[in-house]
Amino acid sequence: MCGIVGVVSHQPVNQLLYDALLLLQHRGQDAAGIATNHSSMFSMHKANGLVRDVFRTRNMRSLQGNSGIGHCRYPTAGSSSEEEAQPFYVNAPFGITLAHNGNLTNWEQLKQEMFKNDRRHINTDSDSEVLLNVLAHEIQNATSGLVLDPDAIFKAVAVLHRRVRGGYAAVAQIAGVGLLAFRDPFGIRPLCLGINETEQGAEYLIASESVALEGMGFRFVRDIAPGEAVFIDADKQLHSRQCADNPSLNPCVFEFVYLARPDSIIDGASVYATRLKMGEYLAAKIKREFKDGEIDVVMPIPDSSRPAAIQLALALNIEYREGFIKNRYIGRTFLMPGQAMRKKSVRQKLNAIVSEFKDKVVLLVDDSIVRGTTSREIVQMAREAGAKKVIFASAAPPVIYPNVYGIDMPTRDELIAYGRTTEEVCREITADALVYQDIDALKRAISDVNPELKNFEASCFDGIYVTGDISQDYLDKLEYARHNPKAPGPEDAGRSQLNLNLATTEG
Repeated sequence: MCGIVGVVSHQPVNQLLYDALLLLQHRGQDAAGIATNHSSMFSMHKANGLVRDVFRTRNMRSLQGNSGIGHCRYPTAGSSSEEEAQPFYVNAPFGITLAHNGNLTNWEQLKQEMFKNDRRHINTDSDSEVLLNVLAHEIQNATSGLVLDPDAIFKAVAVLHRRVRGGYAAVAQIAGVGLLAFRDPFGIRPLCLGINETEQGAEYLIASESVALEGMGFRFVRDIAPGEAVFIDADKQLHSRQCADNPSLNPCVFEFVYLARPDSIIDGASVYATRLKMGEYLAAKIKREFKDGEIDVVMPIPDSSRPAAIQLALALNIEYREGFIKNRYIGRTFLMPGQAMRKKSVRQKLNAIVSEFKDKVVLLVDDSIVRGTTSREIVQMAREAGAKKVIFASAAPPVIYPNVYGIDMPTRDELIAYGRTTEEVCREITADALVYQDIDALKRAISDVNPELKNFEASCFDGIYVTGDISQDYLDKLEYARHNPKAPGPEDAGRSQLNLNLATTEG
């Protein structure tokens, strides 16, 4: 989960890219970077930290040009070094920078192919660097002479789709040629296109979420389709083509559960509306499992569970209260590396209002339960505030499988629901009762908002990996690599999941 943005304008784009990354900051708080194109020259600055901390006035002045790309990265279990910030750069052919959101499941194989067959050196254990080199190699193969036209670019992306497996969305600049964006053939990671009509002509912005378009004054045009590539040339003419053989739309359900901002629209479905629906379906299940009057108050775990909690309370006709107040200057616990750091951050991040808990049976609603560390701490905080009983409800089903498409889901033994019944998870988080959303209900919540969405990437809940290339052996290697991050040898094949979206270039 990272945020990417690309823009082609009639004006300098440094400030626009910076502001767009601020709107996508929720997708990654670990590092940020911007690369702009002026004539045939690139300017780039990137570093660890929040967007507001990475870019100073001197950095912004150096980012010249009317087109550019940006990236914000979230930390994973792997390295978060400054050298692995994006965008990424190669100087041939033509000169290309790339920013990527997602994860390539066959990156290790591709890395070997790059060296043995294509004679390209990959300097890091980053799947993003591999993706850029595959793109660069295929553009070189598709080009004759010094002219690079849209047909050649789309031909290169078509071959890339055939070589690359996994979930990915990317924006890339080709020096002096134009801006390219493409999305994986399964449509797992989101990407959308916006336009701004000016007196000088059209300007285009491509981003992970629609909120970045609207916040920058661009009109949302559409989502980029699975397998599609969009190219905006040096004359600001937009070209698009379907580049995959058998594309199908399978958006990641976790985008709707947690990752995306509620004011975004992904693949035609309002994230906010889907979360309201999640609350409705969860309320129906609670009605079946609890008696009327058994619950005194409904409270959300701020912030992403709030729409579901509001709708749940309304459907159950139970009082809704904000029992926890969030310190907004603490990073999202899901994104923080290390169990000890997550546990410590919970009480720094949330404070209970004692009067709202005292002597009440409280139903706490969260978007999901992953490791369980946060849930356990929150239940204890509710008890310490005087709750008579604490019932915990998750707007998502149990997370029991790793995610391999760009979300830092831990290994199976770190997932609290893996190998445990609902009752056992309930005891682990010390709640009096626990209710999970059903997987079918979760999918219906999204389909109700956009009936055209029929298939989803929900592997962390159902264990079905839509790309069809994930075996038990692959998952075992991921887990070995996670538990032995410095171990050499073939086990390193899973390392791309440890370094999701980490790419580097010596700008």
